[in-house]
Amino acid sequence: MYIAKTQAKDCSIEWELMFGGFTVHVIIAGESVPIDRSVFVDLLENSVVNGRAPYIHALEKSKIQYSELLTLARKAEIPHPLFFAPPAVVKAQLRTKTTKLLQGVAPTTFTVNTRTTVKLRDVELIVKDLLRKQDLARKHDPTLTKNKIVGLLRKPRPTVQEDAMALIKAIGLDREAIRQARKKETALELIIERLEANQILVSRSVRGYMPQLIEVHFSGMTVRDSKVPYIFLTGGDHGDFQEPAGRQIFTVVLMTVLVARGIFAPVSYDANSTAPDAGREYDIVGEILMPAAELEKISFKDLDAVKTMADMFKVTPSALTVRAMRLGRLTPLTAAGYLRELEGEFRARNKKTQTNQPKPVNAIRKYSGRELTRRMLLAVEERRLTAREFCRVVCLNRIGPSDIGELKAALR
Repeated sequence: MYIAKTQAKDCSIEWELMFGGFTVHVIIAGESVPIDRSVFVDLLENSVVNGRAPYIHALEKSKIQYSELLTLARKAEIPHPLFFAPPAVVKAQLRTKTTKLLQGVAPTTFTVNTRTTVKLRDVELIVKDLLRKQDLARKHDPTLTKNKIVGLLRKPRPTVQEDAMALIKAIGLDREAIRQARKKETALELIIERLEANQILVSRSVRGYMPQLIEVHFSGMTVRDSKVPYIFLTGGDHGDFQEPAGRQIFTVVLMTVLVARGIFAPVSYDANSTAPDAGREYDIVGEILMPAAELEKISFKDLDAVKTMADMFKVTPSALTVRAMRLGRLTPLTAAGYLRELEGEFRARNKKTQTNQPKPVNAIRKYSGRELTRRMLLAVEERRLTAREFCRVVCLNRIGPSDIGELKAALR
């Protein structure tokens, strides 16, 4: 492998894509270094930058500025020397990368009533980052034990109700405390608190504080680990007619069910669909948040009644509508009418203005997760982990060692 280097700060360096000969040349100070074209394509085509203009233009115009190539490589987390490697070496590295990713998530999307699919490249850098965080936790936290929630529901019990109660008991979920919460945001925090108390780490998307932008609509994903599985939640704004907090409550419980079922994959679901094939996982979530026995006593005479009960159960009106329909408490025709009305109300609202970017310490706490951050801060205090390594893996170098005190305060 030959690694091209230059000391000239203003040197004009270009890649020429010789399509006829299937080679790529890099022009450095007037010299051409041949590189197999398949290397260029294989490394970037199935990466997070495959839709970026510099890559597309390189294929169209047969050249790319060297500085742009370096930027693409950095964003895709591809070591720059790999572009100069033989094709066989590159393919071996790509196989290794794919194997590592598949240790965390399956290549297929877990979907409920939706055709949305998520490719590994859509979440590749986030998966790799969460895997690094899991590795860090296992290495530096001696208190971790085998997770009792992973696989708890792998073998279904006779009824959905039994599965739901087994998971509620294992997590220590207090339905009444959730319902008594003043806001759905508070209820969401209570659920996350119980998950983290059971070594299930929860990461929430924060634009600008993740290793890649999310450019596809999906609900989140579950990342495999026998001790500290991760649940990753997207922002909650999926373009449907639901408030983010209410949707995230349903989503985080759905992904908890998937962890208990031993399913680790990107997750996408349409909570507004009245399709009959939602699946057992969906019904377990419904039983946890909206028990069938309680819904039998409720009248759903109009949409206002649905909204009132949705606030009580801390779910979205559309989620309660679909749940009531699946239990036979609403006809499909009535449920479809309620969903259309909810959609009309949503579209009539003024769009929210974009929120301000959070403080770095709050963004780190949200994306890395409170529990992982807390455990790794303890490891720093006990000198099992260096402050610099903590800032690199947990904080993605968004803060330095001198800011760790402020991060500790944000966790209180």
